[in-house]
Amino acid sequence: MAEQPAQSKSTMILVSFFLGGLGIHRLMMGYSNWWLMLITAGGCGIWALVDFIQIVTGSMKMADGRDLI
Repeated sequence: MAEQPAQSKSTMILVSFFLGGLGIHRLMMGYSNWWLMLITAGGCGIWALVDFIQIVTGSMKMADGRDLI
């Protein structure tokens, strides 16, 4: 599978805030478990909130370990 391009941190913050319960930010970042967020509505919002906080603080990276740009 082709490597995902590094995503912008500000873009991921917006996508996570508005579509976090659908897991779209994880799909864009190259994670293969994004569909779990889709079927659980972001872990009833908890998983989506944790991801949002991690993106804002910079502790969530692309699936291959690269930092968000």
